[in-house]
Amino acid sequence: MCGIVGLFAKSSVVEDMLGRHLAAMLGQMSDRGPDSAGVAVYRDPAPLGSSKLTLYSGDPDEDWGALAVALGDAFGGSPRARPRASHAVVVVEADAEEAEQWVRHNRPNLRVMSAGSVIEIYKETGSPRDFVRAFGLDDFRGTHALGHTRMATESRVTTEGSHPFSTGLDLCLVHNGSLSNHNRLRENLRREGIEFQTENDTEVAAGYLAWRMREGATLEEALEGCLSDLDGFYTFAVGTADGFAVLRDPIACKPAVLAETDEWVAMGSEWRALAMLPGAAHAEMWEPEPGVVYVWEKARV
Repeated sequence: MCGIVGLFAKSSVVEDMLGRHLAAMLGQMSDRGPDSAGVAVYRDPAPLGSSKLTLYSGDPDEDWGALAVALGDAFGGSPRARPRASHAVVVVEADAEEAEQWVRHNRPNLRVMSAGSVIEIYKETGSPRDFVRAFGLDDFRGTHALGHTRMATESRVTTEGSHPFSTGLDLCLVHNGSLSNHNRLRENLRREGIEFQTENDTEVAAGYLAWRMREGATLEEALEGCLSDLDGFYTFAVGTADGFAVLRDPIACKPAVLAETDEWVAMGSEWRALAMLPGAAHAEMWEPEPGVVYVWEKARV
């Protein structure tokens, strides 16, 4: 019974208030997912030739400054770590995949939550309202974001098992539902070179999308492939560097609502999350059709 929210800004006014709006939406979904919460925010593009990593440490005394120095020694430049609660964002003068592999090899105590040019993923166990306060979500500015509140059903409640999941550059997924064939699919994807860090079924769905897009599929094609290759029930929201997409399984037993105004596009598991947004009372609102991919990206708005 997890909760999903998403917000795509169509104006600079909404971009400036993105974090505050997202926090209010997550708050409305707290009772749908009291175990943990997380967000993927798209903002502050890394300079050309650089990439951005979001890292997690379970050590409250983690020396992020020392990590930045080590990354500078490895790749050059003067990386700076920006800590935020148990996470930190580091911009590195290197290819994102190369920088991610360096962290995995040299700092195995750290978890790479996201990598790319614009994505930042933050997630933690505990109540969504505590998460909002701990990570200072109200301060975030950005172009678009996804959020999730989790009620665990098939794996342990851990930071790593919280949503969103990212297994591709600037790509992430949040999920309400359950997949029945994730164990077999995980093994197939591992043979294709997709790496997994948890036993969570949602990470398998994220890995499936990353694999399909790596092989040349568009986002729409990759999501359409879910309808035949993923068994179970689900509402997915997928974030990319340019926007987000929504898909419900053909049975559509998990709720979802979409709404749009001249200022924003938003989705939520329930209307009450969208009702927190300015102008929501006059928004065009509808339930996404089962098995239909909905996409909002900068080039299309």
